[in-house]
Amino acid sequence: MYKKNKQNVWIPFALAACIALGIFIGNYYNSLAGKTDPKVYMGNASGFNNKIESILGLINKEYVDSVNISDIIEATIPTVFAQLDPHSVYIPAKDAQAVNDELSGSFSGIGVSFNIATDTILVISVIHGGPSEKAGLLPFDRIVTINDSLFVGKSLQQNDVIKNLKGLTNTTVKLGIKRGDNKELIYFNVTRGKIPVNSVDVSYKLAEGIGYIKVNKFARTTYAEFITGIAKLKSEGCKAFVIDLRGNTGGYMQSCIKMVNEFLPKNTLIVYTEGKAFPRSDMFTDGTGTCIDDPIVVLTDEYSASASEIFSGAIQDNDRGMIIGRRTFGKGLVQTQVTLKDKSEVRITIARYYTPSGRCIQKEYTLGDEEDYNKDIYNRFMRGEFFSKDSIKRNVTDMHLTKLGRKVYGGGGIMPDIFIPRDTTALTSYLSRLLNTGLLFKFALTYSEKHKEQFEQITDWHQVNDFLKKDKLVDKVVAFASKNGIRKRMTLIRISSAIIERQARAYILRNFFDDEAFYPVFQENDTNIEEAIKLIKTNKWKPQFVAVDTLQNGTNKDSIPSTDQAA
Repeated sequence: MYKKNKQNVWIPFALAACIALGIFIGNYYNSLAGKTDPKVYMGNASGFNNKIESILGLINKEYVDSVNISDIIEATIPTVFAQLDPHSVYIPAKDAQAVNDELSGSFSGIGVSFNIATDTILVISVIHGGPSEKAGLLPFDRIVTINDSLFVGKSLQQNDVIKNLKGLTNTTVKLGIKRGDNKELIYFNVTRGKIPVNSVDVSYKLAEGIGYIKVNKFARTTYAEFITGIAKLKSEGCKAFVIDLRGNTGGYMQSCIKMVNEFLPKNTLIVYTEGKAFPRSDMFTDGTGTCIDDPIVVLTDEYSASASEIFSGAIQDNDRGMIIGRRTFGKGLVQTQVTLKDKSEVRITIARYYTPSGRCIQKEYTLGDEEDYNKDIYNRFMRGEFFSKDSIKRNVTDMHLTKLGRKVYGGGGIMPDIFIPRDTTALTSYLSRLLNTGLLFKFALTYSEKHKEQFEQITDWHQVNDFLKKDKLVDKVVAFASKNGIRKRMTLIRISSAIIERQARAYILRNFFDDEAFYPVFQENDTNIEEAIKLIKTNKWKPQFVAVDTLQNGTNKDSIPSTDQAA
């Protein structure tokens, strides 16, 4: 009896796995039918689907208990995909829109960035020309009610706020606003609309003739944003460029290809892809680039992945410019996205991509072992790879040559030409508590509210920055933190004081001048940027025949946390 019961327990789960896999295969190959000979793909898939339909009928008619097949399939499909590579995933219908918004370049919302401060929703900025500006919302307004429901208190969650502020285009949301010292709420009806999502954070002049562009991902709009940034910098006299891909986790390959096309001469190989069912496909430049002869330096780190590695690999393998920073993530797999009938989606790996020298930079993985794969960054840290170049493991059996004959290696990310370690000399437990509790950021909000009328009258952020430098911000941050449960530890504060002061200035400036002021201040003394400027000024930005493989003593002290939310 025990044996029989045990077998019955597993029957629905085994069948559900088969059902899930069958439905996915059927839908996927149906999507290919227009591109490929249907006799090749549809024959086996159709037969398999008939079997699945028979099993479904059998469960409905014969299984001892009533089961919800849809729920079982939804719970089981992720398990099926977990047996594949770490980048093949299933996206439920309820999550698909949010996932796609990230790379589409826009979403439907009210057009504000906000943060939860002192248990209320504080509007940080209002997008110019967006729905909220048209309705009359202002920076530092506090959203108290949404559609007559109260949104205040310690239990307030950002996800709940976003879910209620975002919505379908042309739908209306009623907001109750607390403005300044007004005792009564002011009510606004805001009609949701398309809100742009920027993938180029900032472009500004670093030094005479040298421009800087930070790209956070490769979305549909990235190339247009990038070209706009290049045009702006060239109008300011910039003839050399630092492209910052640190923290860029990738996105659309086509956007990356268009971007790197700006820097390489005609008929230069950018990347090629190849897979079991997909023959080799080469992507070449078309010679229309606007920066083909301009010096370029690319910044990378351990979170630069996928499309950002295609960009770095194309620049490095063609000896077009220097890559500096730390070894990249190591994602060399290409996914295609398939939308199923219920609006859920799957992203399935169909090929690998290869840099111009022929290397695949995908790091090692075991099918079905995502946990070990996800520990790779942590393992690198524990090995000391972020601090010492000698700790980096290279796959010396997968060696390739750049155009100039420099050695490069596959199987684990893009190795920079110049390695710059992290710097922990100014990091203390006191600073960690300030950052992890969000108190440094909350201080900036409180300070900004207090000086709102004063700073809003100033159009040049440099003037506000000069004021902040004289205002003893570290003392004020420490006093604010002390009131909020972090006791003074003067030795640690002295060690971290430069970072505390600089980040406080940067966050305050962002509240009034956006990223155009934030990044130049936040990145003061950024050793990666300083090294890039030095390479360009000394005309050493382009690799020579001898491999550039020098350990630098430069450092990168900060990572930039994402704090504001958009809606």
